[in-house]
Amino acid sequence: MKSDKFNFLKFFFVLILILVILVGGIVYIFDPFYHYHKPWFGLTAVLNDKEYQCIGTLRNFDYDALIVGSSVTENNDNSWFDEAFDCTTIKATRSYGATADLCYLLDAAYEDHDLKYIFYNIDPSSLYASTETTYESTGCPMYLYDKNPFNDVQYLFNKDVLFSKIPYMLAQNLTGYDEALSYNWAQWKVFNSASALGLYFRPNEISDMLPENVYQTELDGNIALLTELVSSHPETEFKFFFPPYSMLWWDGSYRNGESDAVIYNEKKTVFSLLQYDNVEIYYFQDNEDIITDLEIYLDSLHFAPEINKFMCDEMAAGNDQLTLDNYEETLDNMKFFVEKIVNELIIPYDEQGLLTYEATE
Repeated sequence: MKSDKFNFLKFFFVLILILVILVGGIVYIFDPFYHYHKPWFGLTAVLNDKEYQCIGTLRNFDYDALIVGSSVTENNDNSWFDEAFDCTTIKATRSYGATADLCYLLDAAYEDHDLKYIFYNIDPSSLYASTETTYESTGCPMYLYDKNPFNDVQYLFNKDVLFSKIPYMLAQNLTGYDEALSYNWAQWKVFNSASALGLYFRPNEISDMLPENVYQTELDGNIALLTELVSSHPETEFKFFFPPYSMLWWDGSYRNGESDAVIYNEKKTVFSLLQYDNVEIYYFQDNEDIITDLEIYLDSLHFAPEINKFMCDEMAAGNDQLTLDNYEETLDNMKFFVEKIVNELIIPYDEQGLLTYEATE
């Protein structure tokens, strides 16, 4: 009798061990978050969850160029840059594109990669965001970011990974997923003036304009992060660019009293970065044809993929470039353009009742 019980327990624990090895092995082999390796068995990388997948791809994939930035960079087709600049590109993206978070990703990329190009999208808010990373505070899965093998149990023995992420990855491979469209969300969205206007809530009052240097402390910290990155990697050509937020965004920025500070931040950043020979800066915020065409926007700042393609082509051609000779004039003119938006270009929308104002208590 005792022998039977012992054999049963032995069988039970062996079975459990086999199941544990099997589950962990399946996750390790298919690795949908690319935490351990790039895709095996000729599978295409299915990239649709940047918080879980971006750090793994930066550590394990083969590439020599990065598209870096916030959600406005995610609708780029990596192949555009591959063809235009003769490189192999993947994305390093983070919602809101805070400088500290993006520099964290770039540090991870540089651990085992030599980079020819970095195409770096500078969002205005990134220049006065905190200089501390936000991955842990926003609930990102830190077991994928740190290099502690012991907490990988949260990944290897994860029911959602086993029964959802791996089947999804395999299904997408069967349907012909395009790896170059990593993290792309445009296919599920509608870009038109109705969407852009419907998602813009205009401040009721025009606030007093804040001092230009109101964010000086945060600005200095973020400039230091960027210049440290650039100076530490003279072998890399950095192509920074300012994306074309719509006139609705600039209207809101002006009415909140922030537009002068935004332009001041950009001016100081541009000057600091242009001190380095491996830096080019492209400026698309003053493109009136784009930012006044609300038919190509989802909301006040997210634009259609055709604008991503436009910026890639312009950078490849060397157009819309800021230099030490023209950056001050260009950004000073941007301040006048913002006033034109508020005092002229947006007026017809207001007169037609197309602007929704913020709710008042």
